[in-house]
Order: sequence, then C-alpha cells, then structure tokens
Amino acid sequence: MSKEYYKRRIIDLRAQLTYERESKKKDNAYYAERIKNEKTVGGKASYRKSKVDRAASHDRKIESLKYEIEKAREQLKREK
Repeated sequence: MSKEYYKRRIIDLRAQLTYERESKKKDNAYYAERIKNEKTVGGKASYRKSKVDRAASHDRKIESLKYEIEKAREQLKREK
C-alpha cells in the first residue's frame, strides 16, 4: 500500500467518525423526545432501554473507528 492510500484512509475514517458522533446526537435527541412524550411507564422504560442500547452501539463504533485511525497512522509511519 502507498502513503497516499493511508492518508486517504485516515481522512475517510475521520469523516466516518464525525458522522457517527452526529448520529449519536440525533439518536439521543430522538429518544429523549420519545421518552418525554410517552404516556405509559412501560413505554418510557422501553425507550430508555433503547436509548442506552443505541448510545452503547454508537460508542463501540466510535472506539472502533478511533482504533482504525491509529492503525492507519502506524502503517503510514512504516511506509515512510
């Protein structure tokens, strides 16, 4: 692989990271609104659980992308 490949890879991963952070914010806002407007206790509990699960999913994806960025940086250093 070339240096340019790793540079492009890092740029693409950073864009994905930004997108994932925005998605997390949107999902949190969505579930907060759903919880606020829900009438039943069971429904609120269900939305809260879903909100926590989605946030954890986004967090795992964000950590994975950070790890991939670090790997790409290390590989770029080896190419030099």
